[in-house]
Amino acid sequence: MDKNTLKDGLYAVMHTSKGDIVLALEYKKTPMTVANFVGLAEGSLNKDKPFYDGLKFHRVIANFMIQGGCPYGTGTGGPGYKFGDEFDPSLKHDRAGILSMANSGPGTNGSQFFITHVETPWLDNKHSIFGNVVEGQKVVDSIVQGDTIKKVEILRVGRDAEAFKVTKQSFAAYIVEAEKKQKKAAGEARKNVEAELKNRYPEAISTKTGLRYVVKKKGDGERFPKTGARVKVHYQGSLLDGRIFDSSIQRGEPTEVRIGEVIEGWNEALVTMSVGEERTLIIPPELSYGEMGYPGIIPPNSYLIFEVHLLSF
Repeated sequence: MDKNTLKDGLYAVMHTSKGDIVLALEYKKTPMTVANFVGLAEGSLNKDKPFYDGLKFHRVIANFMIQGGCPYGTGTGGPGYKFGDEFDPSLKHDRAGILSMANSGPGTNGSQFFITHVETPWLDNKHSIFGNVVEGQKVVDSIVQGDTIKKVEILRVGRDAEAFKVTKQSFAAYIVEAEKKQKKAAGEARKNVEAELKNRYPEAISTKTGLRYVVKKKGDGERFPKTGARVKVHYQGSLLDGRIFDSSIQRGEPTEVRIGEVIEGWNEALVTMSVGEERTLIIPPELSYGEMGYPGIIPPNSYLIFEVHLLSF
């Protein structure tokens, strides 16, 4: 690859057993994630030894993506540390050739990455994008499981890219800065959600923990089951956008649960209900599935809306 043919920017040339893949790295939009990749590729984050050289593409799914970066070739390995997610609103999994971090959940990035064959929009805001293919997509499409990364070469074109040097100290600084940005964004998002909930449920009662509820129908049966009691309920759970993720009502069969063994929002609400009562529960993430969410069903940091009808206990 001739640097003179490239626009100013930071690039990675991935020399593989099938040919070269040239990747433009988003060092201005996702600097922490790029610094990790560059530092591993050049060895500054890996005992001065290039991390990716000789590793295999251990996972390839046709018409989806190729994945590499595991030192064991099994998908279970990493560099010996993990770091947080880094998202930029302008970066989407909207085409072939997107370079993104593989992970096992929020905040579990390491050395593994993938490159897409097609657009994969369901991965947005779940996997950190840090580059894209500018040359060699046919090579990406030809790679099969077991093909090898011979070497990852980092190219710096222009003054800004030349100044992007990665040390353990600079990587640590990027992590601190990314965490600050993430906390600020999360705080702003939470304020927006809270405002939306107040408008949507103006009659809701709030508790000290942050749980909100609306009594839709008062119960006339036995009151206040205790922690440890088994209760029979009908319920429906949805996200703020209305998507239903679970419903005993749709299944046509009530569910039995033990108070103390369900999410905290339910535990708190059930002990204050009466048989026959129907409530809408507005549960914040810290009283439900928190930062992890429920993979494939509930996104991280989700508020949940439950319609709950206490039938018996």
